[in-house]
Amino acid sequence: MTPAGSAAARSIVGVVGSGVTGSRVVELLRQLGHRVAVYDLLHGNAVAATRRVGAVVVDSVADLTACDLVVMCQPAPHADLAAQFLRDGTPVVSISDDLDDLASLASMTDLTHRHDVPLVVGAGMAPGLSGLLARYLADQLHQLDELHVAIHGTAGPACARQHHRALGTDSHAWHDGHWTEMPGGSGRDLVWFPEPVEAHDCYRAALGDPQLLHEAFPEALRISARVSATRRDRLTARLPMLTPPHSDGDLGAVRVEARGAAVDGARVTLIAGAAAPTADLAAAVAASTASRALAAGLEAGVHILGATSMAHLDLLHHATLLGVRVQEFTGVPRATAW
Repeated sequence: MTPAGSAAARSIVGVVGSGVTGSRVVELLRQLGHRVAVYDLLHGNAVAATRRVGAVVVDSVADLTACDLVVMCQPAPHADLAAQFLRDGTPVVSISDDLDDLASLASMTDLTHRHDVPLVVGAGMAPGLSGLLARYLADQLHQLDELHVAIHGTAGPACARQHHRALGTDSHAWHDGHWTEMPGGSGRDLVWFPEPVEAHDCYRAALGDPQLLHEAFPEALRISARVSATRRDRLTARLPMLTPPHSDGDLGAVRVEARGAAVDGARVTLIAGAAAPTADLAAAVAASTASRALAAGLEAGVHILGATSMAHLDLLHHATLLGVRVQEFTGVPRATAW
C-alpha cells in the first residue's frame, strides 16, 4: 500500500501505548510503509505488539522525540506528555477522548506556534471519525444548523472505563449559542446505528465530540453527543465498574446526523456512520491522520478532524483505504428531541 518513492518509508512514527488500539495503529503504520518505534509502561506489551510487524521497542518515552511524529494511544490524560513532545519540536496526534484532557490539549495553540509544530486532537473513533463524517455531511448542505453524534462500543479496558466515567458525569451540548449541562445517563433516545450494530438506547454523557465539533463547525447552532448504554450501565455509572471490561474491546459504531438547509431552502437531514471493531475504527483514523500529516504537511497549531485546516489531507478517503466502511442512511429519519 506504500506509494513507490514516498516519504513514508523514510519517516519514523512513534507510538505511545500498545493496548488494543495502539497495537492496531502500529500494524497499520507498518502496512503504510512507516518505520515505527513503540513505548509502553508495560514493556512486555510493547514487545508483543511489535513482534509480528517488525517495529522497534524503546525503553524511554524520551526516545520518541527523535521521531518525525508521535501518535499517543495510551489511556488519558495525554496533555502533559503531549506538551513535552511539542516543546521538543515533535508533532503529535492524540486519540484521547477524555473531556478534560481534550480541553487541555485544545488550549495548546500558543505552545504549538511557539515551537512551530502541529498537534492533532481527537483522532480516534469519536472524536475523530465523527468529525470526518460531520464534514462529509456538512459539505452536502447549503447551510449547516445541527450536528448530533451517537457512539457505541469500546476499544479495550481503558476505553471502557473512560466511557463508564463519562456516563456518570454531566454532558455538555451546544444549544443556540451557549453551552448546556445535563446529567449523564439522561435523555434516552433509540438510535439506529449502521449494520450490523443496529438499534441501541443512547444517553447523554461527558463526551468530547460537542467541544471539538463546535471548534470545527462554529456555524452549527446545536451540537450534541450520546453513547449507548444498558440499564445496568446507567445504574452503576457513578460506581466502580462491577465487571472487568472485555480485554479485546468489542464491535463499535459511530453515527452522525447533520441537519440544515439545501440550496432551495428545504430542510434536510443527512445521516452517515460506520461500524466495525472499535479499535479498528479508531486505529484507521489515527494511522491515516499520522501518515497524511507527514506526507502532506500540517501548519503549526492545534488541528481538529473535520476542520477546514485538515481538508487537504482527505482523511476520510484514506481511512476507508484502511478498512473504514462508511454507510449512509437513505430513508426518512424520525424527528428527535436532542
